[in-house]
Amino acid sequence: MCPDYTDWFGSGAADAMAKASDRTLVLKFIQSHPADYATSKLQEMIQLMRQKKFPADFKCRYNFRKFPYASSNNVHFKMVIHIFSDSGFRRYQKEMREHPGLWPLYRGFFVDVNLFKVSEEKASQMSQDKSLLLNHVESSFGSRMFEHDELADESENIMIKLKFLTYKLRTFLIRNGLSTLFKNGPAAYKEYYLRQMKNWGTSPAKIKEMSKMLDEWVVYIRRKLGNRQLPSSTYLSEAEPFLEQYARRSPQNQALIGSAGTLIKTEDFLVVGQGDLVEEELVPNDEKLPSTVDKVSKAQGMIIFFPGIPGCAKSALCRELVNAPGGLGDDRPIRSLMGDLIKGKYWQKVLDERKKKPYEITLADKNAPNEEVWKQIEDMSRSTRAIAVPVVPNSEGTDTNPFSLDALAVFMFRVLQRVNHPGSLDKNSKNAGYVLLMFYNLYEGKSRSEFETELRERFGLLVKMPLLKSDRDPLPDSIKGILDEGLSLYKFHTNRHGKLDSAKGSYVKEWLRWEQRLREILFSNSDYLNAIQVPFEHAVKHVLDDLRAIAKGDYEVVATEKRKLGTIVFAAVSLVLDETKALLDKISDLDSRVKMFLEEKNVKSTLNSSHVTLAHKRSHGVTAVASFGIFRGQQVPVEFTAILFSDKLAALEAHLGCIGNEKISSKNEWPHLTIWTGAGATPKEASTLPQLVSEGRAIRIDFKEPFPLMGTVNFF
Repeated sequence: MCPDYTDWFGSGAADAMAKASDRTLVLKFIQSHPADYATSKLQEMIQLMRQKKFPADFKCRYNFRKFPYASSNNVHFKMVIHIFSDSGFRRYQKEMREHPGLWPLYRGFFVDVNLFKVSEEKASQMSQDKSLLLNHVESSFGSRMFEHDELADESENIMIKLKFLTYKLRTFLIRNGLSTLFKNGPAAYKEYYLRQMKNWGTSPAKIKEMSKMLDEWVVYIRRKLGNRQLPSSTYLSEAEPFLEQYARRSPQNQALIGSAGTLIKTEDFLVVGQGDLVEEELVPNDEKLPSTVDKVSKAQGMIIFFPGIPGCAKSALCRELVNAPGGLGDDRPIRSLMGDLIKGKYWQKVLDERKKKPYEITLADKNAPNEEVWKQIEDMSRSTRAIAVPVVPNSEGTDTNPFSLDALAVFMFRVLQRVNHPGSLDKNSKNAGYVLLMFYNLYEGKSRSEFETELRERFGLLVKMPLLKSDRDPLPDSIKGILDEGLSLYKFHTNRHGKLDSAKGSYVKEWLRWEQRLREILFSNSDYLNAIQVPFEHAVKHVLDDLRAIAKGDYEVVATEKRKLGTIVFAAVSLVLDETKALLDKISDLDSRVKMFLEEKNVKSTLNSSHVTLAHKRSHGVTAVASFGIFRGQQVPVEFTAILFSDKLAALEAHLGCIGNEKISSKNEWPHLTIWTGAGATPKEASTLPQLVSEGRAIRIDFKEPFPLMGTVNFF
């Protein structure tokens, strides 16, 4: 979550200064006199974490935006508290239980800090205030934490004041919404941030304030970047100037934004921060059940599936679940369907079996790596009255993949130890490494957070299977190097050859060398790879306990807009049928070919619905359909500019207008109104008409003036 260097420095000489500034600024921060209570509490937190050697870093960078105002007596910098592993959060939580006065530690904690010198008289007065501030700290931890040799010399008179960058605003509402904004548009982004604030319990008044600001942010960043997505790693370089300008307009804006712009009192911000925008859970807890809305019904069947990678131990887990004494705690039979043993279309086979016995618990023993498969499972769960439960290997992931390189290394190591695997992916497979890289890349483009959020939104449940020990040593350079090399080679190979097997193409020799070196490096590090794994029996118990809770109906399901939209197939602009038929009469008078076609095909009589599709669940996904929810029931102007027809299809080219200031854009590459389909053709095929025109297999007739109609956004 930590901002990139360029967020604070831009480029140039400041970069060089930054790299030498970290340790000095941290020490000065610790040793300086706090100017207020909040600053003393942050000092207390950092003292504790340094003293007890937490797996953390305290990155301090000069604030390049403040360079014009900086001097040796007045230094502005930003500090990020970066926790390297979840063990740090667990240890800190323990400290909080022992010392309730400690401030909470958040993932992605960063603050603005101002170091400044004052006169001797002022320093003396503030020093007295400081001793009062530290009374609470010393009573909690003992005076040894603040021995004289750790304090700054009184004559230095260096004071310190901090201000918080509003974490939830910047991280959850701005940074985490970037992909939605640039991929799905402003409407989807608006739905995203409104849902976030609703989930937090934000008051209607605060939602109104935040929405106004975020709508302006959309206009600002889209005007500046167009459709070019802002990288999440450098988003603050654009967000901070915008927030600073917005905050300066009024005191209300300043309170809303927090610490963008001029320095504000930390206590003032804390009042805002503790109000409507309730903070996240202080310490991540992988074993906590999801937030509650709906209870799981014990009368349903269950589909347990595995969004994972070969080597994630799903088959071994399925065997343990089938053989577990007492099953999942009720009388429903458990059946495992192993993908490697089923010929033909696996998920169709699962559906067929579930239709026969919808009450049973089905273990779908096959990797389910993408949204296409997840859609099939969603449909299957509804049609057979079952809850679908994804079980995923627990991993920190990377910025662009839900699985870390540590996890990938373990998966590969496991696969290369297999013997006589039913799917022939084992130690004798010459391209085993390539196959795992292929699966790994199926998840590329989703961070761990996005991956888990997507699964929870679709299915309401998520069970994590422990994989790696939290206190493990870092991945050896040799393993990281061979994995990075393989990922680069995979990129070159697929860019040139697509899905062609590694045994073919331009990189055959490179793949053979890489596969051999992969085996050598992994097996030379076998002690490490074995040591970092959570014992399998512990992982099984963890998953079994969660599944039993679900089976009993004690587990509670997250209800999201995606799940509520489960029975909806598509979003569209619905048009009045009679108005559409009247429009066809006008069009037929323009051109004899159009008139002949419409009369010959009896289009008016056969037309029984009229709509322009905005997004279809199967083509564009649930998220795209749900993104139009905020416009449901609202009217939008539609202009028709051409008619295209062939011997099987006919459609009107459509251009959608705006609702308020928001342009309504169809997810279809060619927005249109299908007016006729011949025998054997489907309405979906009408989208191919522009291509058929280019091939000379269809006719296009443009209108001199567009024909306008009004439609209503709706779901079907």
